[in-house]
Amino acid sequence: MASRRKLKKDIDFLTFEVISDCYNHIYLHSENEEKVIDIIKETVANRNSLVARVNHPDGKNNPKLVKAYYKSIFNDLISNIDTSFTNLSELIKA
Repeated sequence: MASRRKLKKDIDFLTFEVISDCYNHIYLHSENEEKVIDIIKETVANRNSLVARVNHPDGKNNPKLVKAYYKSIFNDLISNIDTSFTNLSELIKA
């Protein structure tokens, strides 16, 4: 990643995209509200965890370790967001 600032912005943007889609689903279809709220809670918890990891990197003196550390955070971000969107899609299909 180019910078911690950009990574944090990516985390926030993708998290809020999931949350906005969840609230749109609740607005249009209120029958699965509890399940959608659970997806939102899980997404916010993942966001908080990722931001905490970004703020406290491991191996500050070794550039290769730092790069691998931030790469793993980015991969976890993509994985968590994909899981949240998949769970929401399954609710929409049901």
